[in-house]
Amino acid sequence: MSATTDTTYTLCGTTSLPFAEAVARVRETLKEEGFGVLTEIDVQATLREKLGQDVAPYLILGACNPPYAHRALQLEPELGTLLPCNVVVYEHDGVTHLSAIDPVAMLGIVGKRNSSRSRRRSKRSSNTP
Repeated sequence: MSATTDTTYTLCGTTSLPFAEAVARVRETLKEEGFGVLTEIDVQATLREKLGQDVAPYLILGACNPPYAHRALQLEPELGTLLPCNVVVYEHDGVTHLSAIDPVAMLGIVGKRNSSRSRRRSKRSSNTP
C-alpha cells in the first residue's frame, strides 16, 4: 500500500511507537475522549485471505461518540453515511502512521449539501407564483 502524507480530508501523523503499541494507544485515547470502537477492519489479514497479498499492517477502527452521533443524526439523518468515524493505523516503510477524518472537512461536505438544498428550495419558491 502506498502512503499518503497529507490530504484535505484527514488529520495525519506518525509515531515512534511500534504498530501494536500505537493501536493500543489510539484505543486508549479514543476511550478517554468518549469514543467507543464499533468496528475493526484488519486490512492486512483481509487482503491476505481474499487476495493472497502480503501487505504491511493496516487497521481501520470505526469509532463513535454516541452523544455526538445522536446530535448529528437528529440534525441530518444522512450523516449516517459518514459514521462511524474511521481512525486508521498503518505501517509504511517501517514508520507507524495515524490518520483520522478531519471533522471540519466532514462538516464541510454537509454544509455544501445543505447549501445546495437551500438553493434548490429558494429556486423553487422563486418560480412559484
